[in-house]
Amino acid sequence: MNPLLPPDDLLRLREALSAADYTRTGIAARIGPEAVAAVKRGDLRGLLRATNPLDPRDRDPLATLIRLFLAGTTEPAETVARALAPLSLEAAVTAGLVEAYGDGLHAAVDLDVYTGHTGRDYWILSDVDVDTRPGPLRSDHVLGVGNAATTLAQATVRHPVGSALDIGTGCGVQALELSGHATTVTATDVSERALRFAATTSILNGLSWELLAGDLDAPVAGRRFDLVVSNPPFVIGPGTTRYTYRDSGRAGDAVCAELAAAAGRLLAEGGTMQFLANWVHVRGEDWAERVTGWVAGTGCDAWIVQRELSDPTEYVDLWMRDAGETADPARARAWLDWFDAQRIEAIGYGLVTLRRHDRQDPIVRVSDLRAAPRPPTGADITAWFERQEWLAGHRDPLAARYTRAPGLRLTQHATHDGSEWTVDTQVLHHDLWSQEVDPVTLALIDGADGTVPMREQIAVLAAAFDTPEPTLAAMAAPIVTQLVERGVLIPVSGRTPS
Repeated sequence: MNPLLPPDDLLRLREALSAADYTRTGIAARIGPEAVAAVKRGDLRGLLRATNPLDPRDRDPLATLIRLFLAGTTEPAETVARALAPLSLEAAVTAGLVEAYGDGLHAAVDLDVYTGHTGRDYWILSDVDVDTRPGPLRSDHVLGVGNAATTLAQATVRHPVGSALDIGTGCGVQALELSGHATTVTATDVSERALRFAATTSILNGLSWELLAGDLDAPVAGRRFDLVVSNPPFVIGPGTTRYTYRDSGRAGDAVCAELAAAAGRLLAEGGTMQFLANWVHVRGEDWAERVTGWVAGTGCDAWIVQRELSDPTEYVDLWMRDAGETADPARARAWLDWFDAQRIEAIGYGLVTLRRHDRQDPIVRVSDLRAAPRPPTGADITAWFERQEWLAGHRDPLAARYTRAPGLRLTQHATHDGSEWTVDTQVLHHDLWSQEVDPVTLALIDGADGTVPMREQIAVLAAAFDTPEPTLAAMAAPIVTQLVERGVLIPVSGRTPS
């Protein structure tokens, strides 16, 4: 796949960026930490004050690159030429890095500095967004690093793997992250233009990826990978393709269902697939049954997490604004009419993680974590699957000894009847989870000091709660399983992370 610039020119661009110290630390040192924080909020005033082009001291290459690519300002051609040298200005204009505007040049692409999970800085090229260049976007717009991309990057399991696949790579941010822990990286995209950006990003950072054109996993048919990630075009609609970065051409949530179904044929034994997804909440149907149906027959364990829920009106408004489009009430009404015709009352957003084990009875769980303090990270997901492995190997959870996880918190809601307080509800908080608990569950957790098996603890509690021991044991088994699943109880033997 041809990059935006010839490889020799990309080496010259890399030399220019390195010489100017156009890196996270270089930019922070140049404009100050307060201005860096403000840029993340969309406030460029501190950046512009720190790189005032009217001050001769601020005409250095780094200041020019910061104004040009981070602030979107127009700069004199001779100043841009000095900042990009040894890359020639003619080559930069021909490649579409900068373009004439007014009496100078401004950025025609976004050249961002991205810090990966290893702490290494990368340069990423993409199209400029609607905040820098008012829309509407071009139909083959290539996204930069947004909230969805960083959410997936933070949630990806980061253990060393042999082969990794990024489906729908776009500008290549997920492939960059995969390069930090995968021996080989393959990336696909239906957009030839996106693949050119990804090729540019790869070579600019001294990396080598296999880049293949095609829809979803079609370009890698018959191959298996240790890790597959995807930030797919998951926007839900009637199946039209207006923007390739967000519209798959499938109606509803079919593209996400296709990705989940592909896990069985894409993953090597023990391999993991992770992708962001939208799914519909259909009136009168259980959304959890819908999404768990996606993984049926894949032979994969699965953890499906719902992080957000949007009503159709909010959803349509969000995605029409996302592309920088002018108000189009007729198209908005048509989109909402389609939602009504499909009986869609809400749209869920979240993360799907599948791990191939070819079990006869795969473990499939759905969690609604909208109230969680943060999205799950790769470490959280790794620990969750390890806890599932432990439970699968210990069919009698009451036979094990447990300790309580550190950092547990309990909130109580009580009412006063005029003479004393009466506790109405008690909610246990741990990491991502919050759950209402009863006195028996609290007693199980409180007694988990690792000294005796849970079954012996239940024998003591049976007398305290005046309940037959077999009855309490039957009640406790699913409770203990859930507490282990959520990391509240930690097995003493056969260690599993909290």
